[in-house]
Amino acid sequence: MENMDWYAAKALLEWQLEMGVDEAMLDAPVDRFAAHEAEQEALKAQHAARAAGGRGAAPVKAPEVDPVAEARTLAAGAGDLEALQAALSGFDHCPLKRGARNLVFADGVAGARVMLVGEAPGRDEDLQGKPFVGRAGQLLDRMLAAVGLSRAESVYITNVLPWRPPQNRDPKPDEIAMLLPFLHRHIALADPDLLVIMGNTSCQALLGKRGITRLRGTWTEAAERPTLPMLHPAYLLRNPQAKREAWADLLSLKAKLRALG
Repeated sequence: MENMDWYAAKALLEWQLEMGVDEAMLDAPVDRFAAHEAEQEALKAQHAARAAGGRGAAPVKAPEVDPVAEARTLAAGAGDLEALQAALSGFDHCPLKRGARNLVFADGVAGARVMLVGEAPGRDEDLQGKPFVGRAGQLLDRMLAAVGLSRAESVYITNVLPWRPPQNRDPKPDEIAMLLPFLHRHIALADPDLLVIMGNTSCQALLGKRGITRLRGTWTEAAERPTLPMLHPAYLLRNPQAKREAWADLLSLKAKLRALG
């Protein structure tokens, strides 16, 4: 422009006006293609942040909860069985709860000398909200009656798990671990003289052992009280020949009660 004469400069400006360039915005040229690409990248990042739960900012990760620690806190805060049931009902960290119809807490006489601990609710228990009410429960009632016991007068019953596992599958170790604080508190509040633990899941939870056919009939200790492992009534329905061992265990239970006075 310095070497251009006045007429040439005027002609150039007139040509620019005809092309639509009628206003000078910046002293230096702008790369509009680069600016467009940067804008598109910013939009992509914003959409990704929104999809992750944010509004243009990095999503905030929720703090992780330790279900076992949470269960310990809730169980320890329960001063009686009613409060424990309410605490267990409000515990939302076990996936089994979402697929179950009812919380199966307990049945029988709270404070009874004998407390039975089963494994997990089945279909009938899930529907009625009580442990041992199906065919296995009917057999259990007959077994108890044979040695002068009943859930109506002298036995208190619960399970390791209060919610039914899908298709009656075996409970998983993490499910047992997160519900075990509730079970220990349940036993402490019910305060029985003796525990009877029925089946492998109960032995795993309270004794840290499996192999009920080897463990049954031998008195041990769990939750700071005498404990007798026994075959689960559901096992006896599938294996009637094992009822002889169950009868021997019931006689052992009766003798233990008599010895304790």
